[in-house]
Amino acid sequence: MASGAFIAVVGPSGAGKDSILNFAKRRFVESETVTFVRRFITRPGEDATEDHIPVTEDDFLDADHSNRFALSWHAHGLRYGIPIATIEQVRSGTTVVANLSRTMIAEARQRYGLCFAVAVSVDAQVLRQRLEARGRETRQEIEHRLARMDFSPPQGVDIVIENNGPLELAGEQLCGVIASVGAHKAQLRLQARV
Repeated sequence: MASGAFIAVVGPSGAGKDSILNFAKRRFVESETVTFVRRFITRPGEDATEDHIPVTEDDFLDADHSNRFALSWHAHGLRYGIPIATIEQVRSGTTVVANLSRTMIAEARQRYGLCFAVAVSVDAQVLRQRLEARGRETRQEIEHRLARMDFSPPQGVDIVIENNGPLELAGEQLCGVIASVGAHKAQLRLQARV
């Protein structure tokens, strides 16, 4: 059994996942047992909301075919990849935290063993305001996205964080989840020694 854990943070685009992850990342910056994944994305690197590794479509496909991703998926016209090194990080005892697609929860559980899925939820009106403020999509794209969005938590989620208020509230909740997972891992190691 893996001695680390994988925490998948899922939710609709604009729900505030990256802001919450950045809040938690600042909190755990000194931790040697918690790491936050930089995803590979076929999007230019100018996007200030997420610290990612920009790659071309061809480079992404080459990396994917060469098994350099632990997980990969396609959504909203972009490709996303979680580095293969995260598997060894979890095996070596690290809690790995990543922004993941809800469609990848089951596969993440298979890949990492101990996996917790955290859904970031947001009301439709709050989401509309955030998407408009972000300026990445046109008004028509926003309306299309909202019309097809399912606001219920995805199947396989362990914890739901409501992000309709101040960032600090949702950020503290994610920090609590990360700390709880660390305590859970320690308990599992103690049980394995008995």
